[in-house]
Amino acid sequence: MAAKRALIFSLVYYPDFIGGAELAVKEITDRIAPDDIEFHMMTLRTGAEPTIAKIGNITVHRIGFRAAAGPLLVANKYLFPFMAACRASRLNKVGAFDFTWAIMANYAGFAALFFKIFHMNIPFVLTLQEGDPIEYILGRTRIVSRLFRMIFTHADRIQAISRYLADFARNMAARAKKDVADRTVVVPNGVDVDRFSRFVIGGELEAIRREIGKKPGDVFLVTASRLVTKNAVGDIVAALRFLPENVRLLIIGKGELESSLRAQAKSLGLMDAAPRVIFKGFIPHEDLPKYLQACDIFVRPSLSEGFGNSFIEAMAAGLPVIATPVGGIVDFLRDKETGLFCEIGSPADIARKAEIYIRDKSLRDEIIDNALHMVVDHYDWKIVARDMREKVFEPVLSLRS
Repeated sequence: MAAKRALIFSLVYYPDFIGGAELAVKEITDRIAPDDIEFHMMTLRTGAEPTIAKIGNITVHRIGFRAAAGPLLVANKYLFPFMAACRASRLNKVGAFDFTWAIMANYAGFAALFFKIFHMNIPFVLTLQEGDPIEYILGRTRIVSRLFRMIFTHADRIQAISRYLADFARNMAARAKKDVADRTVVVPNGVDVDRFSRFVIGGELEAIRREIGKKPGDVFLVTASRLVTKNAVGDIVAALRFLPENVRLLIIGKGELESSLRAQAKSLGLMDAAPRVIFKGFIPHEDLPKYLQACDIFVRPSLSEGFGNSFIEAMAAGLPVIATPVGGIVDFLRDKETGLFCEIGSPADIARKAEIYIRDKSLRDEIIDNALHMVVDHYDWKIVARDMREKVFEPVLSLRS
């Protein structure tokens, strides 16, 4: 039997952009045999990348002006839905697609919607990976709100990575007086458990500790995220004021707030000769496990979160987690069982929760063990890929039979 053909719409993709959504697409498609489903992708052109390239199990088609930054890149984003839908139509004539798959209800969602309007017989899967607050998303799409709702009502299957985002989908459909409850399924993101839980050998781990300046007796908090407002990294920096001098913070990631975070740390006296805040910047995802294992407590006091891959990656690496009870985090973090909740916007409470982990080794070990078992049982990418196939792809493919 010939492989089915699927077309993915994603605004950005590897190698220049690697977030939770992009990681999920690659991890899922890499676990589906090419002779089973042949994946193609429409994504944005941001630089000198080839217009067509094979990345994993996906043939990636890049569209738009060659522009890594500036006005042309902005134009690319806004033109993407139209260019992607047009290019997809041309590809569909060469070889018909069995379904399309939009990664988030943003530019990619509009592209999939425009394609769907002219190809109503081709099923459309919508994946919700949004991490921004729902109010922010609705505000940004207010002037095209009716068209935005059509993304949800025209999807034949909606996969949400959390119950929080599944409720968002149902509410959007309800505004349009449509019901998508029977078309909405929760399939979370995952983690490569084998890679993150594999113990880094002593010599390599010691080299990482030397690199980040971790001395015997130090306790390292670590966060891995984009340095943007919603991830509230500044609250972790401020929390160090309430913690002993041997408690330090490793920040992994880059973003628009890096310079202000450096200024904040300096103003608090945390960047002296022996800095208590270490900015590591971007590291390849494959190197993340050893940096996590070199630290002691994972902290991300998010203001909003669609799911939060970084949390379950930290759990798989054997770190206890401190998080806020927002968005999709409540799907996997149970207070004092698989992690500790801190108050939103409270550096002092972050410090209190860090001290609990430092002082109560019994509770810390119990939480680490519970969290690791939960991740192994429910959040391994192998399980996620199987569920995507059985709960999302197979139902939409049946619509073509």
